[in-house]
Amino acid sequence: MITAIVMINADSGRIPETAQALADTAGVAEVYSCAGEVDLIAVVRVRDHEQIAEVVTNRIDKVAGVVRTITHIAFKSYRRADVEAGFSLGE
Repeated sequence: MITAIVMINADSGRIPETAQALADTAGVAEVYSCAGEVDLIAVVRVRDHEQIAEVVTNRIDKVAGVVRTITHIAFKSYRRADVEAGFSLGE
């Protein structure tokens, strides 16, 4: 499974509707509204790199209210339990 984090600038008057439309988009696992330099962050989970291009350029970029996207592809996932286990002394 490949994960991409898509940072999205949206039309400020359409953020809730844009977020819901993104959440309903195939390939998008989660959408977060946030403060800062971007309005929304979408987490895309797909089986291969070609699907990232399909989801981002043919689906996310076409959602009404999306102004700009920046996509980051994740190399490795770290969960709290994994990190804590790595530092465990095996009590």
